[in-house]
Amino acid sequence: MKNDVTATCEEGEGRLKIIAAAEKLFADHGFDAVSMHAIATAAGISKANIYHYFSNKDALYLAVLQGASAALRARLQEAMDSRGPASEALRHFAVSHLRHLLARPYLVRLFLRELLENGEPRARDLADAGLADLFASLVGILRMGQEQGELRSDFDPALVATMLLGANVIFFQSRDLLRQYPEVHFVDTPEEYDLAMVEVLLQGIRQNPQDSSS
Repeated sequence: MKNDVTATCEEGEGRLKIIAAAEKLFADHGFDAVSMHAIATAAGISKANIYHYFSNKDALYLAVLQGASAALRARLQEAMDSRGPASEALRHFAVSHLRHLLARPYLVRLFLRELLENGEPRARDLADAGLADLFASLVGILRMGQEQGELRSDFDPALVATMLLGANVIFFQSRDLLRQYPEVHFVDTPEEYDLAMVEVLLQGIRQNPQDSSS
């Protein structure tokens, strides 16, 4: 007879196999086009086993979203736990965030597909799954920098957080196209891209009048 520890491990592995299979199928075909039977086949288990873990397809979909947002929140928490200046936390998060996107392309495609095809209902699902908390924490880093006098006080932290996250998503989506542009030299060095992007956000691109007059 299996002991409790072995049984628990197998339970966890079964759940993870289901989520991984669902993540890829949802990303490739969309939520509505994927059946529980297809997920079971891809995971190498019986359809009945899926219902042992998840009551229905919506519950499984939510688990996929929650798992993804939890991983992203962990990256942000690492940045916040560094206890360095806000600028360093932003650099750390930006690089970790882009690495996460590039390492899990199926998941990013899933998010983008659902947002484009299903709009506000899926946007609420994503927010409820933890992405709203992730965004709020990123805004919190920026506000902390403002309160400590490290960052200017005259910008909207939510706007800068949107720009940072959006820049990473655009890089993920257009990487193959950017590779065709001779002027672009950072396509294969995502960390270099992110550090430079954060620096532009921190410094701006308008020349300081004092610099131009010297």
